[in-house]
Formats: sequence, structure tokens, C-alpha cells
Amino acid sequence: MAISELLIQSTLKLCIDPNTGKDFISAKSIKNIQISGNDVSLDVVLGYPAQTQFDVIRQQVVDALRSIEGIGNITVNIGSRIVAHSAQRGVNLLPNVKNVIAVASGKGGVGKSTTSVNLALALAAEGATVGLLDADIYGPSQPQMLGISGRPDSADGKSIEPMRAHGIQAMSIGFLVDTDTPMVWRGPMVTGALEQLLRDTRWQDLDYLVIDLPPGTGDIQLTLAQKIPVTGAIIVTTPQDIALLDARKGLKMFEKVGIPILGIVENMSTHICSNCGHEEHIFGAGGGALMASDYKVDLLGSLPLDINIRMQADSGQPTVVAAPDSAVSASYKQIARKAASKIAIASLDHSAKFPNIVIQKT
Repeated sequence: MAISELLIQSTLKLCIDPNTGKDFISAKSIKNIQISGNDVSLDVVLGYPAQTQFDVIRQQVVDALRSIEGIGNITVNIGSRIVAHSAQRGVNLLPNVKNVIAVASGKGGVGKSTTSVNLALALAAEGATVGLLDADIYGPSQPQMLGISGRPDSADGKSIEPMRAHGIQAMSIGFLVDTDTPMVWRGPMVTGALEQLLRDTRWQDLDYLVIDLPPGTGDIQLTLAQKIPVTGAIIVTTPQDIALLDARKGLKMFEKVGIPILGIVENMSTHICSNCGHEEHIFGAGGGALMASDYKVDLLGSLPLDINIRMQADSGQPTVVAAPDSAVSASYKQIARKAASKIAIASLDHSAKFPNIVIQKT
């Protein structure tokens, strides 16, 4: 049997990307198919970061191609190319930021900030260039979680350089005020501070900017929805009914303003005893999955109530960097890949392809 490009494409049509759920041909991930006799080489270009999964995906493609009778040597090169995707209508993208992911919760105490920092670190571990904006003006927690102290630099007196830790860029009001200084500000001051932190920071060629939102559906969330280009939102909740009730309100808010929901993360899904390792659902079970089903969005993952997650975040070494080979770290990376792959299959940003039209009197 002669080996043709059509045969290779039809074979890989049956090969499903574990992160997107789409076959590699429909997702247009297969590039540069080269055939020399019976030898085949091709490139797999993913639209999302998945560095830790390159070997798995490469082997998946090789195994599929080996089913072709008479095939010779197979060479599969794999990589990622992350591009900018469109945000809500009427909001332009930020300079040097391709995609913005908002992490929100309906109520406090569900582990949203811990999820945000580990999500950002997981995206970086998968090969992306990542920034983290702490949008909780009243209670910034990311400086401690990232183990960052000191003040950001400003070369021109107008813009500020992001702080850096664990391979990501970060900005927070916590870098600009003393730890014990309360932010006794009204709503307009808070939203103005958020916009300044976002737009006056000199982000450096970010694939993703993760925004850790304060809980609720107030001024900051409304400002984000109206003025900041958000590619997609992630809702963090716990399985208990009260948390889910508030999480549903947060989800509906993003839906109303036209921001896509990337999915739901169920935090504290189970409790793992630090002495015996016994696991139980102390906050209930299946709440996140039920909410995802009700609103037809994805359950990106479930995370345990584990004392190590809390201790690692408090010490400035979040789980993804403190225990990169742990099961919990693997869960964060899987959530990151799923969220990024949802963005990858969304509509692209084409604003740069159209010229500005200037009307002048002559």
C-alpha cells in the first residue's frame, strides 16, 4: 500500500487529543507532513501549553501511525504555539498580553487565590509565559503566596516593572503598601487602582495573564467585565450548597457580560487525613459536577482539602513548585491544560489584521 498524505490524515483523524477532546486533524494540529518512500515525518503544533505531555502525545501519534501497513521510520516533532484570542465585544486586547484568564468565586474562603497562583505556575510549568495580577485590593495575598517582598521598580516614573518569582511575572497592591496598612477606599478608588495596576505594569510578552479576583460580584468584577479584555473565566467553588449558590451567581454574571466560562474548579472536594491518608467528602460530593452539568460548562478538575497545599502557599512555595511531581500538582497542571485548550479552540483575535481608518479634512 502506498503511503499518502491522505492516508496519514485519515489515520490521525481517529487520534484524539486528550486535552481538547478533538482529533488532531480537525484541530489543525498536524503540520508539515513529509513522506520519503515509506518514511514519514510531521509536526504536531498544539494551541496550548502542554510541555509535560509532549512525550505522551508524541507516542500517541506514533502508535496511531504504526497501524498503517508497511510504514517505515516515523518522526514526530511536537511543540506549542499560543496566539491571542478575542475578548468580550468592544474591549481591545492589552499590549504584550495575548490572553487574560479571570479566576473568580461567589464567596470567600473557597481557596480561589491558592487556585489562581497554582494555575499560573502550572501554565508556566507547561511552557507558557505567564503573569499573575492580584486584583483583591482590600486583601492582597499573592505577595505572600509567591514569597515576594520589596517594591517594584519604575524606570520612567510612569509605568512599573512586574515582580518575578518562580518563573512568572506578578503585580499586586500588596507590593506598594505596607503589610498592615488597610485599604480604606470606596468603590471608584478601588476600580481605578485595579486599572492602573493592570495597564501601568510593563508585562513582558505574556501568553496568559491570570487575574485573581476578589470574591463576589461587585465593583471590581463589573470593571473587569466592562473595561478589561477577558478571554475566559474560571469559577472556583467547594462542594457545599452555600458555596455553590454563590458560585452560580458569579457564573451568571460573566455570562451576562459576554465573557466565556472556561470551566469550574471544585476545591476542597475531599479531605485527606494527614495521619492515615483516609479520604472523605466532608463538604459534600458532586456539587461542582452538578453545577457544570446545569450550566453546560466543563468541570476542569477537583482538588483535595490537603494541609500541604495550605502550608506550601503560606510559605511562598505553592504546590506546583514545592512538590512538582505530586498528585495535587498533576491536578493543577491538568486544570491548566484544560483551561488553555478551551481558549485554543475559541475564536482568534483578528484586530491586528485590520488597519485603523483615519478621516482627515483635506
